Amino acid sequence: MTIDAQDLPRTGRFVGTEHRFPLRVYFEDTDLSGIVYHANYLRFMERARSDMLRVAGIDQRATFDGGTGVYAVADLTIRYLRPARLDDDLVVATKLIEIRAATCRIHQTVRRGAEVLTDAQVVAAFLSSDGKPRRQPRAWVEIFERLLQKDD
Repeated sequence: MTIDAQDLPRTGRFVGTEHRFPLRVYFEDTDLSGIVYHANYLRFMERARSDMLRVAGIDQRATFDGGTGVYAVADLTIRYLRPARLDDDLVVATKLIEIRAATCRIHQTVRRGAEVLTDAQVVAAFLSSDGKPRRQPRAWVEIFERLLQKDD
């Protein structure tokens, strides 16, 4: 069997400086009341952040495998505004807000159409293999700086 491009997992895209990651709510994402379980929004946002890095040209896996480091969530603030339900088509919008030596501050929303369902601020810290903060790879910082400059 050959793999067709349509067989590949969905990926997001950049619209200006905002990365948009589409997804659908499945039964496994919902709780007893039929709405998306609160912790699943974190999974949705993690997928979107990882996809944003991949689409921007950052290879997290190679950096991890090479022992350079890895991102970890250092701080997260989230507001739940409206519930998502089974079969909803959602978009996780991710936008880089600030770059520092060892961290990135990121704004994320989960939307159903124009309606914002969740609003979050995430700080991702770049850590060495022993769990200590370290400077992000220079090539990554340059990619992030270009993304930030698109808003100017």
